[in-house]
Amino acid sequence: MRTTKKSKAAKKGWRTGTVQEFLGLTDEEAAYVELRHQLAKALQELRIRLKLTQIDAAKRLKSSQSRVAKMEAADATVSLDLLLRALLALGASPEMLARAMRRCA
Repeated sequence: MRTTKKSKAAKKGWRTGTVQEFLGLTDEEAAYVELRHQLAKALQELRIRLKLTQIDAAKRLKSSQSRVAKMEAADATVSLDLLLRALLALGASPEMLARAMRRCA
């Protein structure tokens, strides 16, 4: 949030903070959420770079379009294992996975 917007909100009695503070997440939980988000983003970027629709990606993954959409949205029902397997099935390299994980730091 921009400083000016933050100060205006504070003057009106609003408090600001991080998502981690708001949800009461530990550092480990926040890191886990961020990792899921970055892997989901990497999956979407890879799919787009390969010029695949979600339907095309779903066929390659032997899944459904709605499941691919949930993977790309980092839905809570999608495991890290599934995200990693989907990335690898679409041809992600270990370097690509490492880059996505480094974005969490």
